[in-house]
Parts: sequence; structure tokens; C-alpha cells
Amino acid sequence: MRRFHPSNRGPQQLFILRFLGLILLVLLTLFGFLWGGFALWYQLPFGVAGNIGCLILWAAAGFAVLWLEFKGRPRRALIVLIPLMIGLGYWWSTITPSLNRIWAEDVAQTVTGTLNGNYVTLSNVRNFEWRTPADFTPRWEVRTYDLQDLASVDVFLSYWSNPAIAHTLVSFGFNNGDHVVFSAEIRKERHEQFSEIGGFFKEFELAMIAADERDIVRLRTNIRKEDVYRYRINLKPETRQALFLSYLNNANQLATTAKFYNTITANCTSVIFDMVRAITPDIPLDYRIVLSGYLPGYLYDLGAIDRQRPLVEVIKSALINQRALDADNDPDFSAKIRVEN
Repeated sequence: MRRFHPSNRGPQQLFILRFLGLILLVLLTLFGFLWGGFALWYQLPFGVAGNIGCLILWAAAGFAVLWLEFKGRPRRALIVLIPLMIGLGYWWSTITPSLNRIWAEDVAQTVTGTLNGNYVTLSNVRNFEWRTPADFTPRWEVRTYDLQDLASVDVFLSYWSNPAIAHTLVSFGFNNGDHVVFSAEIRKERHEQFSEIGGFFKEFELAMIAADERDIVRLRTNIRKEDVYRYRINLKPETRQALFLSYLNNANQLATTAKFYNTITANCTSVIFDMVRAITPDIPLDYRIVLSGYLPGYLYDLGAIDRQRPLVEVIKSALINQRALDADNDPDFSAKIRVEN
């Protein structure tokens, strides 16, 4: 039998292999320079003009590599491409999260807590009085909760533009009527604005915020005019307590060890999913964890929310905006947004 050897390939086979290799190299080049361009834009410290200048040089290098590839000189292209990508990767690895920046006031503090028997004491619970998004009275409080009185868990989903994307908040309710909301949020600096693309490129740190519902829910319904939905989560008492303590542990870790926010892997919903999965490992991974706007369907399929009615009716009745507007600054805000239609 004749042995196969690369030299036995016909001219047509070699042409196809070289063509496919060129296509793969071009795609890798495009991806590398596109990713690198975003990374440079979001992380270079030279201001708009300086960053644009650096991006022009970066784009010129990218076009030079592509020109060599299309001219049939892949080895020369690789001589340029490989060092550039190694340098980019090394520079990227030096960008680390921080706990010490000039933070926006609403995330200037992050929650921490201690456990003493059944009692949890939380420090830096946010209870701002919001008049507009830019006009508010800041208040950071210390509050104590008895885990034996933990009676409910609600998920709030807040939509501001894209129906596929929502901010996820988890509220723990107690028998005495108290509620405390945990929210994994981007920790913006004072000059920063949220960017979903920037969230892929180490633009923001991750913060755990605990807040009163009249602060964090009312901010979204009454001040920002976002659409907010509330879903009661069906959990056993021991699971409710375990989830609360998971939040406590996560908050304490983030208060001492900085971590970057990531639009996909470390966001407001994925953080919750990781904690819940640590308690109940059998819950399935699902695309609706990433596209959090569709989270109600996922919770419905799991039986974690009301399944006595069709999903569309559950979602419709979950909208709390009018009730929140009616309650406004009422001390019974939490009770009034839970009044069933």
C-alpha cells in the first residue's frame, strides 16, 4: 500500500488548504486588532485625542498585517502579528481592579456584614432620598436582621431600553415588614457612564450594594422611569437563609478583594446564578441568565415563580410602576408595591 505523504497531495488540495489557512489567518487578524482596538480605547489614559492617535497607529499596523496576508506573505505577516498580540496580551494582564478610586456617590460605599447567631448586621445599607438622578440626600445606615424572621425573597427586574436586558435585584423580606435589597452593580467612577461594551473591557469594578426598597426600587420606577417587575421566588426557609448568607459572604469578599464587572460573566444576574448554583447545583445553565430580560421565562420553567397562570399574565401582573408612583415617599412603600391588582 502506498503511504500518504504531504507531497502526495495534488495541486488543487494544496491550493484549498492554503486558501483555508489564509482565511483563518485573516479572521484571527481581524478579531485580534478589533478586540485590541476596543481594549486600547477603553483603557489607555491619554484622553480622547491621545487615544484616537494610538488607535490610528494600531489600525495602521492592522492594515499592514492584512496587506502582507493578501499579498501571499503570511510568514512576514506573522512576524509582525505575533509580537503585537503578545505585547497586547501582556499589557492587558497588567490592568487590575482597584478598591481605591474616586467613586460615584451612589456606589461610594459597599455593603459588609457580620453574623452573630441568627442576627446579621449590615453596614453601609444605602437609603438615599432621591429627587432626581443628580439631586439626592445620601444616607448610609447600619441595620440588623434576624434570619429566623426571613419570610420572603423577591426578584425585581428593571428594564430601561432593550427588552433582552434587565437589571436584576434580589429583595429579602422579614416578618416585621423590613426589606433589604442586594444588587450587584458596576462601580462607576464619578466621571463614568455605564457602557455595555465597556463592560467587556475592564471599564468598571463590581460592587455589591444593599439598599432600602424606597431607595433602590423607587429610584428606578419613580426617578429614572424604568419599567420594574417584581416576582416572588418560591424557596424553602433554609434556602432563603442560605442565599442571604451567600450574599453576605460575597459582599464581604468584594469589599476586600476588587473584581472587574463583566457584561457576560460577572454581571447582576450571573452573580446571583453563581450563588444559587452553589446552594442548588442541579439548576441548569440557560441563555436567559445572560439575556436577563427573559429571566421570568427561565424562572417560570423552573417553577420558581407562580405557575398557576400563563406566563404572559404573570409578567403583566408583576409590573409595579403605577403602585410605586402612587406610594412614592410613603413609609409603607414596600407594602404598597406588593398590593395585588
